[in-house]
Amino acid sequence: MKKILYGLYILIIIGIIVCLINSDIFNKKESEAIFAGEKVYKKQCLICHGETGKGEGPNAGTAINNQNYLNTVSNKDIYNSIKYGRNGTGMPAYEERISENDLKNLVAFIRDWQTEEIKFDVPKVIAGDPVAGEKLYNLKCLNCHGEAGVGKLKMGPAISNSEYLKYTSDKQIWISAAYGRENTSMGPSLKGLDGVRQLKKEEITDIVSYLRSVKVQEESRTDYLKP
Repeated sequence: MKKILYGLYILIIIGIIVCLINSDIFNKKESEAIFAGEKVYKKQCLICHGETGKGEGPNAGTAINNQNYLNTVSNKDIYNSIKYGRNGTGMPAYEERISENDLKNLVAFIRDWQTEEIKFDVPKVIAGDPVAGEKLYNLKCLNCHGEAGVGKLKMGPAISNSEYLKYTSDKQIWISAAYGRENTSMGPSLKGLDGVRQLKKEEITDIVSYLRSVKVQEESRTDYLKP
């Protein structure tokens, strides 16, 4: 019996050692990916998104280093936004510009900006009235995001773009509209928060439904503006 217990004890110790070794290897690989991704970012992204990722680059670029955004998107979402870009805007597709490995490292670098976990209060079902949403959009959002969400230079990004709508869920759009992005011109819109716009949950849902409906109109538009 003692031999069996001794054997189990040895196995447990070995298992702990293996886990610690694997953890060190993982952390090392993650650090290497972040370091490599930083180099890619400085070469490819800094000019628009800025040195700190807050949209302060010489060219117009959206802020991607803020906690609301990073808590809304997955690594796959970031990957898709870089790989496929946004047609007709200042954000090009990088699938033929950088290697797959560089793309993954870039995602790791951007994800490393996240420093906190945020839980958002989001409706379980996001299905509203696009007609009512259009009226609200024109009243509350058009000034920054442009007619039908095509975007305005140095004001607001394109939010009816086909790539954006393809790779962004209704829940993600709702969160962006409701909670905004801290340290940017996009303040919160949900009633009860400190934003200028005070919209009910249902009204934000209507706006999301409207933005989803204008997707079909995009192919006929030629007046794109850079985000």
